[in-house]
Amino acid sequence: MKKLFIIFSLFLLTITVFAQQKNVYNSILKEELIFPPQSEHSHGSSIVALPNGDFLAVWFQGSGERTADDVRIMGARLEKGKKEWGKPFVAADTPGLPDCNPVVFLNGKGKLFLVWIAVQGNQWEVSILRTRTSTHYNNPGAPVWDWQDNILIKPGKEFEEEIEKQFKEMPELQHGWAGYAPLYDDMIKEASKDKVKRSIGWMTRIKPLILQSGRIILPLYHDGFNLSICAISDDDGETWKASKPIVGRGPIQPALEVRKNGDIVAFMRDSGDAPARVHKAISKDNGDSWSYTVKTDIPNEASVELLKLKDGRWAFLGNDIDDGRYRVALMLSDDEGETWKWKEYLENDPKQGGGSYSYPCLIQTANGLLHITYSSRTGESEKSIKHVVVNPDKIR
Repeated sequence: MKKLFIIFSLFLLTITVFAQQKNVYNSILKEELIFPPQSEHSHGSSIVALPNGDFLAVWFQGSGERTADDVRIMGARLEKGKKEWGKPFVAADTPGLPDCNPVVFLNGKGKLFLVWIAVQGNQWEVSILRTRTSTHYNNPGAPVWDWQDNILIKPGKEFEEEIEKQFKEMPELQHGWAGYAPLYDDMIKEASKDKVKRSIGWMTRIKPLILQSGRIILPLYHDGFNLSICAISDDDGETWKASKPIVGRGPIQPALEVRKNGDIVAFMRDSGDAPARVHKAISKDNGDSWSYTVKTDIPNEASVELLKLKDGRWAFLGNDIDDGRYRVALMLSDDEGETWKWKEYLENDPKQGGGSYSYPCLIQTANGLLHITYSSRTGESEKSIKHVVVNPDKIR
């Protein structure tokens, strides 16, 4: 009897594994590189679905990141009904400076925004936010940009005060420090008093959250402060103000979503101490202020994405490992991100000799399909941006 039970259990396990594999196969409807693999560094993509059925993707590309002045913002268009992406075009290029971390989105009135950073002095900490907008973007190829400017935010005294307050409320650091070395928390608090440091260096990475009120909440992060903030607009992107900082020990590159009760949740990359785990913070006032961050149990290596689906489930996308970028997981939750009951891998290479896949962007179109882009590197001369289409209804 025991032998029969073991055999039956193994049979059920085999069926389950087969079903999971079949589910993965059925959920991924399409995957392709946006442009042929090449040797230039290609990273940090963003994608938007346009009202006419086209898709527009952007990324940064060049011979390096902040150290190479030839880095520019590139773009490509997938026209409605076509199977292949059009020829890449230059979407933005600040003369003599690297351009990085583009984000592309539509505001509530259908205006197209491209927001990115120009890296001054080849240092992340003094980057400047730049933006272009267009109302003429249905033509093939590049949008016709109507307007361009910098986005200048000025965190005030409340920035310094919030950092002081939150570090006091956070649990103390549990690992040792040299007696003569300045404490991490104290260094950040001291830097927050500098009006110049807190006014520049804020960088884009993830698409904004647009509330039902029309408020645009654009997540930003800072490599100098090693934490995050949001740029907020209540006039469709005409003007911007700074939220209070999202304080923690290394929470950067926030991805935002809103709960049924109105709370906004931020999931963030861990740029702090080991073990690397996704950070989480909550805003109860539409993004104006945030709780200090706590680490979840999700392993983390790089940037993550978050999206509430039309069926009410939440989707999380990122590297669910902390020792590389060879795996990309799509996880789904039916309790607003408290637990993740379903997981599928878009990439799952061996650790040694595998590819590198990271910095995803995730959107859902009116037909319910998920459109995903992320950096793909399978060799020194095999760098591109990958586009994947997933049917979330097949993930159950």
